[in-house]
Amino acid sequence: MTQNPESPGKTTEPRRWLTAFRDLPKNSTPKIFGVALAVSLAGGILVSASAILLKPLQTANIEREQQQNLMDILERSPGVQELFTSLQARDVEAQVVELKSGRYIRTINPSTFDQRVAARDLRTSIAIPPEHDAARIKRRAKHAVVYILRQNGNVRFVILPIHGKGYASTIYGYIGLKADGNTVIGMNFFEHSETPGLGARITDTQWLEQWRGKKIRDAEGALRIGVARGVVAADSPAFAYEVDGLSGATSTSRGVHNLVRFWLGDYGFGPYLQNVQTHTP
Repeated sequence: MTQNPESPGKTTEPRRWLTAFRDLPKNSTPKIFGVALAVSLAGGILVSASAILLKPLQTANIEREQQQNLMDILERSPGVQELFTSLQARDVEAQVVELKSGRYIRTINPSTFDQRVAARDLRTSIAIPPEHDAARIKRRAKHAVVYILRQNGNVRFVILPIHGKGYASTIYGYIGLKADGNTVIGMNFFEHSETPGLGARITDTQWLEQWRGKKIRDAEGALRIGVARGVVAADSPAFAYEVDGLSGATSTSRGVHNLVRFWLGDYGFGPYLQNVQTHTP
């Protein structure tokens, strides 16, 4: 290997190699592959750097959207504005709940707990038996963050995160309940990729308003809440528990039906809601 006489110890081979590569014909195979490789590397570095730099902004935007969904549920609930002259995010208390027992876990910080990450970790999640996996999520985190609105120390409303498979995506949202743990005050979905104009109508205000006042269980304790396969007649016994199905979006409707029933059932927030009813979370 030759040495550069003006800079002892430094080889001129890299410079010669680059010069030789530059002088290759434009249509030569080595030059085509070399240029393609360089462009791919540069593009990969640019995409990776952009993803890293934009991640905090994306996370902040999602958190703001989730918080707004929480506030939307509360603000649409009858009586909330009479309870709080100026309802703010600070009026909502976040707690981490152990889903199996329905108890609050004070040792986990709700502001840093990520339920999605926990659901992917074998140590912090459980596999859901297929016969009980109505939401089709396969695994769920052992814990979840719930949001509580209190008045004079007493729980007035609780807001629970819910998610499950729809037709074309995983649907994420919140359901708000009264302190009886059995009456819906509101529903919102903040993330999905359902078919525009069809399944995407799960975010339509008119449809979401149908959930207000629906009961989760009947007098015998049977889980009854859900989405009907068509229109629910006002004089039907099911009217107290079900909302109309979305015309033309049967799969999305069934997805919402299943995920709501899963999260309000025994493998979801069922134990927690029982504790809320008895004031023992």
